[in-house]
Formats: sequence, structure tokens, C-alpha cells
Amino acid sequence: QVQLVESGGGLVQDGASLRLSCTVSGPISNYDIGWFRQAPGKEREFVAVFRRNGAKYYADSSKGRFTISRDRAKNTVDLQMNSLKFEDTGLYMCAAGSIIFSTMARLDSYYYWGQGTQVTVSS
Repeated sequence: QVQLVESGGGLVQDGASLRLSCTVSGPISNYDIGWFRQAPGKEREFVAVFRRNGAKYYADSSKGRFTISRDRAKNTVDLQMNSLKFEDTGLYMCAAGSIIFSTMARLDSYYYWGQGTQVTVSS
């Protein structure tokens, strides 16, 4: 069983930055690690993924502002979020799974999920 724990969320103002971290209990290189978010009353949506082969992909809403990175030594996948907007508010969760390019945004491509860390951006 793989466990994932998110950290780094908080309350920030519009335009600020936050760095989220996802700590994985198992061998991180065995999985594709994705970040998702869910705002109140909305569906969970894909943010970014760091694939086992080192490739990184982003949702259109994340491109240019968010950067995903992996630290094998620490067993973490981080999400650096810059120029945050009110619409970035939500519960941010990381997940581990096995994906192909066409399925990276599908929730059922990921086997294990963390509990999430809250990000609130005030306008």
C-alpha cells in the first residue's frame, strides 16, 4: 500500500506563491504522480503530472504559472505555484498511478490518493 501526504497549503493573496509537497511512502520512481484540485461544488480536476520517465505535463490553467518537480532522495513531488488567482482555490491532492498520455487527467488512472491540503487565494 502506497501512502501519500500533502503539505504546504495555506491562505494567500491574489498574485502570491505557494509550494506544495507530496511525500510518497513507496518507491516514487514506480509511479506517475499527479496533482489534482477540487473547489467547493465542483468536480476534481487535473493540475499536473510527473511521469516515471521524467516527463511533465500540465493542465492549460496551470501552464506558465505552476511547476512540478520530483526529488527521489526525499521521495517527494512538489508543485510550485506562482501568480495564484482566486480561481486556484481548492483542496489540492496528489495521487499515484500508471498513466498513458491520453489518460493523465482521468481520476481512475490513479490508484492511491492523499487526503489533500487546502489552498485559499483571496481576491
